[in-house]
Amino acid sequence: MPTQPSSSIQEARRALANRLREIRQDAELTALALAKAAGWERTKVSKIEHAARPPSVADIRTWCRVCGAEDQTEDLLAALRDVTGKYVEWKRLQRGGLRRLQEQRTRVIEQVHEFRIYSSQLVPGLLQTRQYARAVLAVVNRQNQSTRDDLDEAVAARTRRARLLHEPGRRFAFVLEEAVLRYRLGGPEVLAGQLEHLLAVMHLPTVSLSVIPFTVSRDAFTLANFSMYDQSEVRVELLSAAVSVTAPAEIAMYQTEFAVMARMALAGQAARELITSALEDLG
Repeated sequence: MPTQPSSSIQEARRALANRLREIRQDAELTALALAKAAGWERTKVSKIEHAARPPSVADIRTWCRVCGAEDQTEDLLAALRDVTGKYVEWKRLQRGGLRRLQEQRTRVIEQVHEFRIYSSQLVPGLLQTRQYARAVLAVVNRQNQSTRDDLDEAVAARTRRARLLHEPGRRFAFVLEEAVLRYRLGGPEVLAGQLEHLLAVMHLPTVSLSVIPFTVSRDAFTLANFSMYDQSEVRVELLSAAVSVTAPAEIAMYQTEFAVMARMALAGQAARELITSALEDLG
């Protein structure tokens, strides 16, 4: 029996199908009229719009041309690439082991000059202590039922990545929810060491770290953790996979939301006080 695609993949396919349907409806074309103008079989449009059949690159180009929406072609093609080629399951990535995955991520970040990350769940990898990284990667191992025993090597590879924080010419902006300071991954002692490390890295000239307090009046929802690599890519972390977003319109949405989150966050001394308070509450 063939493996069923994950619900997350199906969700991405449905989102693309919905965008194509909206373009057709905005053009005031029926599905039959679009199929006829494109020279397709009469059921093809319906199958694409119900995510029962994935569109090809040629299909999207034809769809946009017939609907007079050529200006949306590149965004839709980027979304198609996200669905078909840039949706990477964690289990597949981890066939080579956690260490290999960490080294691959380091190579990607090495090419980045402006790195922005929003986190609602855990301290980002670049800021993690060795003990905190071990606790995080142990959870990843369990969730994905990894059979490779390379946790020590993976922890070392992740923590070595922190050298990038000290390289001039780079800019790292981190926006954390206050909950990140409170979740006791690894236990109180591990979290205490991690919070002390955050206070130290805040003094680095390449680092901007701010925290959204529980008490702020919000005008945005908490989101899944996401990272922004210059202006070219956004990486969203899900339980089952990492989604790479490259469509310009979608990247713009994440840029907007990151700016909204940053405006709600406290920086400088106010952020240090929040971290210190969380540290003191650990006893």
